[in-house]
Amino acid sequence: MKLIIGLGNPGLKYLGTRHNVGFDAVDYIAHHADIRIDKNKFKSHIGEGKIGNEQVIFMKPQTYMNLSGEAVIACMNFYKLQPENIIVIYDDVSFDVAVTKIKKTGSAGGHNGIKNIIEHLGTKEFPRIKIGVGQKPPGWDLADYVLGKFTKQEMTDLKNEMPYIKDFINNFVIYGLDTAMNKYALSR
Repeated sequence: MKLIIGLGNPGLKYLGTRHNVGFDAVDYIAHHADIRIDKNKFKSHIGEGKIGNEQVIFMKPQTYMNLSGEAVIACMNFYKLQPENIIVIYDDVSFDVAVTKIKKTGSAGGHNGIKNIIEHLGTKEFPRIKIGVGQKPPGWDLADYVLGKFTKQEMTDLKNEMPYIKDFINNFVIYGLDTAMNKYALSR
């Protein structure tokens, strides 16, 4: 079983914001896997189903970004999942829009959602997908920037990247992280 977590903030006012790109990715992948995210468990919106023959859970924590670890650890404990069986998808302001980086491990890198997950799991050893949302313009407040909306061109760029992220997740669920990373690298 694999747990696919998309980070974001709950509520209509956050739809389409840079900080919610993790939610957007999970919605896209689940939709293409014919899995409905329609349950409320673990302080999250959850969808359960299969990719190939493998059981998968899609999760969108509803705790607000900075408390995401509460939801993640509750789900992991319930299903007795190890950190290598989860993957977290989230926004990264250090990359251009739609530039995607996949990591086996790493620090929080200033991302409060990841920081909270690391605190609750007691380890930074879990895979993650960072989706670039563009660098904050000079003079902008970081919170204002990540809670802002994408331009039309940025939305197009993200839509073009989503099939690659979906294929990576499908391979992660079916074949594991190393194979998924190799296939992703070859597709680029």
